Amino acid sequence: QVQLAESGGGLVQAGGSLSVSCVASGRTLSIYDMAWFRQAPGKERDFVATVTWIGGTTYYADSVKGRFTISRDRAKNTLYLQMNSLKPEDTAAYYCAARLNAKNEYNYWGQGIQVTVSS
Repeated sequence: QVQLAESGGGLVQAGGSLSVSCVASGRTLSIYDMAWFRQAPGKERDFVATVTWIGGTTYYADSVKGRFTISRDRAKNTLYLQMNSLKPEDTAAYYCAARLNAKNEYNYWGQGIQVTVSS
């Protein structure tokens, strides 16, 4: 099992920056990759970015490419998302997720943390 706990987030004006973090515990040595997803009110949960735990390979949704940066610190078992040039449409609950196998769905989730971007 892997437990995930997000922190950070909050309220920021459009054009500003914000970061969120996610600490993993449990079977962290077995993690294949971790990701950030987000869910706006009344909408489905969308993929934001992912990073492989060992190699650090990243992949981003087109909507955040060039503005968001995902990273991880394996020594601290922590996942980060740095968000720059924020837009009101980035407002959502942000969730970190982990999986132990590239063929599996993400089956470990944090509780979510709110990011609100005012116009």
